[in-house]
Amino acid sequence: MIDRLDRFLDPIIAVRTDDGTYWTPNGHHRLSALKALGAKSIVALVLPDPELAYKILALNTEKAHNLREKALETVRMARDLAEKNAKAPEKDYALEFEEPAFLTLGLCYEENGRFSGGAYHPVLKKVDEFFDLALPKALERRKDRAEKILELDRAVTEAVAALKERGLQSPYLKAFVVARVNPLRFQKGSSPTFDATVSKMLTSARNFKAGSVRMDQLARAGRAAPEE
Repeated sequence: MIDRLDRFLDPIIAVRTDDGTYWTPNGHHRLSALKALGAKSIVALVLPDPELAYKILALNTEKAHNLREKALETVRMARDLAEKNAKAPEKDYALEFEEPAFLTLGLCYEENGRFSGGAYHPVLKKVDEFFDLALPKALERRKDRAEKILELDRAVTEAVAALKERGLQSPYLKAFVVARVNPLRFQKGSSPTFDATVSKMLTSARNFKAGSVRMDQLARAGRAAPEE
């Protein structure tokens, strides 16, 4: 649109950082487009309040396009806020973070760039929660949760390898295994907890019987979300 009109009519939002540089919570796509077109400057509305910038980032229409980018973006935001407001509880930033699952998954992605977060996101949306802990402490607890999810992922990966050894091939293998070991599909009534759910999933993944899986069961799983 910018190159066709040869005009730029929509200023970006910018915030001045402590080191004197600027970052934008709403305008990265426009900034990238202008850079690609050779622009040397851009019109920006500079916000004096960094706190407002995080709310804009949570509400803007230029959010990350996939789960991995969104989760990593949320963790970076949490670390930045932890430095600026070390005593603020994590739950006070529910608007900015959107989902507690994004924080846990973001730490998983940082540890393993090939992590398939999409397979675990539906479970975490039900069992993860914001902590009533100061942000630095909350991040430490998040890291513990991420390590548990990564441990689960290693067990699931072994189960997937066992299926492949049987000659079963599908882009949905990991999602299929996660669905099979997910206890929430049978649980009714009381709200599940993170620790109990992940512990049950880990036990089931380690005891997964690849030999009992039929091809028709895997075919039906094709309606699940594919691996990232």
